[in-house]
Amino acid sequence: MATYQDVRRQVETLTPDEQLRLLEALAVMVRCRVLVKPKRSIMELEGLGKETWQGLDAQEYVNQERL
Repeated sequence: MATYQDVRRQVETLTPDEQLRLLEALAVMVRCRVLVKPKRSIMELEGLGKETWQGLDAQEYVNQERL
């Protein structure tokens, strides 16, 4: 198996046009291998930490925060 240094030395022997073609091909290959993360929804946080607020009166809490 070729090492990074071996491949780099080989790439240096290519013409600039060939290097650009290789670079473009590598970019396509890497983009295909990288997993695209799905977009997240703020709604996934619904109910998170609700146990923290159980038994608390919302208006009383707000009044305390305003002091």
